[in-house]
Amino acid sequence: MRIAMAADHGGFALKEALKAVLAEQGHEVVDFGTHDTTMVDYTDFAAPAARAVASGECERGIFCCGTGLG
Repeated sequence: MRIAMAADHGGFALKEALKAVLAEQGHEVVDFGTHDTTMVDYTDFAAPAARAVASGECERGIFCCGTGLG
């Protein structure tokens, strides 16, 4: 399965952990970022990932943020 992933700085560590597990299970992960813990706006990464799911480029999406509201 092709899975879009996105996170803000607060969800970065969780995204990376989930990404590793999904890859071990044979899923293709498309990582839309963020790629470190530098403070960023969640929507800058979640919006392109959501568009990838909506367009069918990715079958599912997982989004991680520091507040849990994402």
